Amino acid sequence: MDLSLSDDQVAILDALDSLAKPYMTVPLHDVSLALTSDVLDRDLVTGGFLDVALDPDLGTLTAALVVERLARLPFTTEAMSALVRPLFEGLDGPVCLVEAGRFGRPIRFLRAGATVIVVGDDVSSFVATADQVRVEDSLFAYPMGRLLGAPETTPHTVSPAEVRTRWRVALAAEAAGLLAAGLASVTAYVTDRQQFGRPLATFQALRHRLAEAQVRTNGVYWLALKAAATLDAGDAALAALHAQESARACVYDFHQFMGAMGMTLEHPLHLWTYRLKALASDLGGRGGQALAAADAVWG
Repeated sequence: MDLSLSDDQVAILDALDSLAKPYMTVPLHDVSLALTSDVLDRDLVTGGFLDVALDPDLGTLTAALVVERLARLPFTTEAMSALVRPLFEGLDGPVCLVEAGRFGRPIRFLRAGATVIVVGDDVSSFVATADQVRVEDSLFAYPMGRLLGAPETTPHTVSPAEVRTRWRVALAAEAAGLLAAGLASVTAYVTDRQQFGRPLATFQALRHRLAEAQVRTNGVYWLALKAAATLDAGDAALAALHAQESARACVYDFHQFMGAMGMTLEHPLHLWTYRLKALASDLGGRGGQALAAADAVWG
C-alpha cells in the first residue's frame, strides 16, 4: 500500500503553507480566546483551497488534508465545509452544520452571511441574516453564534446520511490537526522547561504519555484519511469516534504537562485544546459516533 501523497497533493499543501505562513505564530502579547483573520478566510476562498473536493482528480482525500493542515494554525478558519461543498451548489461564506431540533446550541462560525445546513430526516439550508444571529463570547477558541429562533429553510435533495458521513470525516481531519499542533506545542515546552536540573521531557513518565499521545494523533490522522478516501459511513463514524476519544484523553494530558502555564492564556495551547473540546460534542459526541459505527457495521 502506497501511503505517500501525490505530486498534486504535495503542491497544494506547499501552496497552503506559503499562504498561511503569516498565521503560524500567535501575535505578540495577544491573549485572545480565539484568533481569526478575515484576510486568511478570504485568501483561502480566492485560492480555491476549500473547493479542492470538486476536482475529481483531487477529491475528498485532498480536502481532508487541507482541513487537517489548516487546523494546525493558531488562527482558526472554517475549513470543514471543504468536505461537504461538492454536495451543494454555490455555498457562500462560512458553512455551519446544525442538527434539526438543536438550534439553541452555540454554533461555530455562525454570523450574518453564513450558510447554515440543517440535517435531520432531510437536509435544508438558509443564509443567516443579522437579525437571526447573536454573536457570543466563547471559551472554545472558535467564533461562536447563536440562532434566535428557527428560520425558514430551503430543502435539498441530498442524503442526510451522506452529509453526516462527510462531516464526520471533516471532524476527524480537523481533530487530527488540532492534536498534532497541541502535541508539538507541549513537546517544545517540556523540552525547554527544566526541573530538578534537567528538561521535563527526559522524565520517563512524561515520555510514555507523550508517546501515547503521538500514537493517538497518528491514529486519528490515518483513520480520517481512510474515511476521506472511502466515504464509507462506518469508516467515518469510527474516525470521528477515535478523534473524540483521543481528544478527551490528550487534552487532559497536554494541560497536565504544561503545569500552571497550561492554565493561562499567555501560552497558545488553549487555541487547539479548547477547539478539541468544542468538537467533542459534534454529531452526538462519542456516543453518537459509536452508535453510527455500530449501525453501519451491523445495521
